Amino acid sequence: MTDTTQTHLGTARRQAVAGLDAAVLRTTLIDSFRKLSPRQAARSPVIFVVLIGTLLSALITFAVPGNFAFGIAVTVILFVTVLFANFAEAIAEARGRGQAASLRAARRDLVARRLNGKTRIGGETRVAAATLRPDDHVIVSAGGLIPADGEIVEGVATINEAAVTGESAPVLREAGTDRSGVIGGTKVLSDEIIIRVSAEPGHSFLDRMIALVEGANRQKTPNEIALTMLLAAMTLTFLIVVATLPALAGFVGAKLDPLLLIALLVCLIPTTIGGLLPAIGIAGMNRALAANVLAKSGKAVEVAGDVDVLLLDKTGTITYGDRQATAFHPLAGIDMSQLRDAALLSSLADPTPEGKSIVRLAREMKSTVPEPEVANYMQFTAQTRMSGLDLPAEGGNRVIRKGAGDAISRHVQSLGGQVAPELSARIEQVARGGATPLVVSEGRHVLGVVELSDVVKHGVKERFARLRAMGIRTVMITGDNPLTAAAIAAEAGVDDYIAEARPEDKLARIRAEQAGGRLIAMVGDGTNDAPALAQADVGLAMNSGTQAAKEAGNMVDLDSDPAKLLAVVEVGKQQLITRGALTTFSLANDVSKYFAILPALFAAAIPQMAALNVMHLSSPTNAVLAALVFNAIIIPALIPLALKGVRFKPASSVALLRRNMLVYGVGGVLLPFAGIKLIDLALVALGF
Repeated sequence: MTDTTQTHLGTARRQAVAGLDAAVLRTTLIDSFRKLSPRQAARSPVIFVVLIGTLLSALITFAVPGNFAFGIAVTVILFVTVLFANFAEAIAEARGRGQAASLRAARRDLVARRLNGKTRIGGETRVAAATLRPDDHVIVSAGGLIPADGEIVEGVATINEAAVTGESAPVLREAGTDRSGVIGGTKVLSDEIIIRVSAEPGHSFLDRMIALVEGANRQKTPNEIALTMLLAAMTLTFLIVVATLPALAGFVGAKLDPLLLIALLVCLIPTTIGGLLPAIGIAGMNRALAANVLAKSGKAVEVAGDVDVLLLDKTGTITYGDRQATAFHPLAGIDMSQLRDAALLSSLADPTPEGKSIVRLAREMKSTVPEPEVANYMQFTAQTRMSGLDLPAEGGNRVIRKGAGDAISRHVQSLGGQVAPELSARIEQVARGGATPLVVSEGRHVLGVVELSDVVKHGVKERFARLRAMGIRTVMITGDNPLTAAAIAAEAGVDDYIAEARPEDKLARIRAEQAGGRLIAMVGDGTNDAPALAQADVGLAMNSGTQAAKEAGNMVDLDSDPAKLLAVVEVGKQQLITRGALTTFSLANDVSKYFAILPALFAAAIPQMAALNVMHLSSPTNAVLAALVFNAIIIPALIPLALKGVRFKPASSVALLRRNMLVYGVGGVLLPFAGIKLIDLALVALGF
């Protein structure tokens, strides 16, 4: 695949999501006819009944002598109604095909350099990427395409993920970090890496994306299933009602035209929402994809709209996450140079931005301590919450550590040392300023505090206010001490926080919230986040994260922006509101159609029924045709709204219900009166 092709994949995808060209529309029309097959039509009980009504109407028109023109008109209108419903679903599916095409291009004809073993020692063999299996190790050099999903086990490289994310800016991926995951079809721009394959052929990240955006694996959400069952029950009820009408009419000496009965049934059942329901579900996933979020199912998108609590990591989500050392605070009796040099030594093997910034600040402050030739380095872990090194020295090793205040205090006390009361005051001073204090010790003595400053992201406080207006509570998770956590939480405007959190603390909080009947969403990117992501009702994994995190979550953010969780909630809310609004409109506008059909049905036998002709329609025949035409054209008229979604504004459930009832309930009753009357006037003008 050429550089030009890969650069424009994201553009092609955005165009596919944003609009449809003439060729796509032609394909969509063809798909509308293909969906007439009984197997596909039966997936929507409402539209299936309309299709059966169309066939019966055609049979009656040609087999029973009578008003042939009226029969043909009813049959054609009913057939068009079914086509419009199929078109709504087909056009929603078509919006994902451009994305699927670009994704297929990203992995086409890939060749892998598979290692004969797990290291370079055994050499390599060139094989088709499709033959790779989990635990195979492949090597990829600068300019090459990654042949399969996996994790980097050796090396660091910049990678162009435009084929997946649509963004041409390269990203850094490195072995042994939470940014080690890579996706097949993306391009290595620099250096050389060894990747351990993690996906079976046909089950890669891109394969799942292709199936999802094409709608092949779209599962109905619980709300959608419940609504489908309700529509099926309503359809069955009205079917029984219409079937018993001829017997009831016989008591008053009325004889009902079968075509009018079919027309009545179609206008009674909620055809509008029945035709738009699949499109709403597909469009919800497409809106998530337009936000560069891959939802593994429509259920994940919809559940996001129902969440009660958001668990958010502080670093990278609420703050920029680029904490920098800004000051050293030695304790009384400790020289600044002693603290400075000890902090530098403890950070030499620290690959994090914080560790590098400590080294940089110490060098700027004229530290000349050389890098030791021999040292035993201790890496930071979530359990110990400290790092450092042991240096060989006369009389025993120099044991230098840096980390959280309580962890260092326990470490010093375990060596027989005492912690000066001044330390608590220093930690509190730094923490109250919203910075993170790191404590440095050497042997049994605490030397002082390193101040790490971070900045709350612009606009995050307003986002949390929007979530609060929706009734969603936000909880910040951080490894910082309680004072720093409280300062950041107050500045960011979150509702609660968990300080000094370990991976198991996240899982425990999620389970506790769920035990209270609340739906939880969280974001993560590391392997240690996988249990919490799997436990959460909505788990948003970062595309740059580990394979374990991406497998555990039910959504993947292709941009690897932790703050995207806030946008995901709004997409879910919009899908729920859209379905609710259109359901309200569909059920409401059926009421108006009764006033057109019922008088026409009984006008000849029961003249008193003419009082129900409040629209003063020209004739019973025109009344039926006008109602059926309106019933048909309202479906394509609402397709743009179903695809785009009802405009979302943060509000309480009561306020949203009141707005829906006013706009879509009252509007759904009034619009058909005007529409049917206009269609009746048009029929008169045409000579009907």
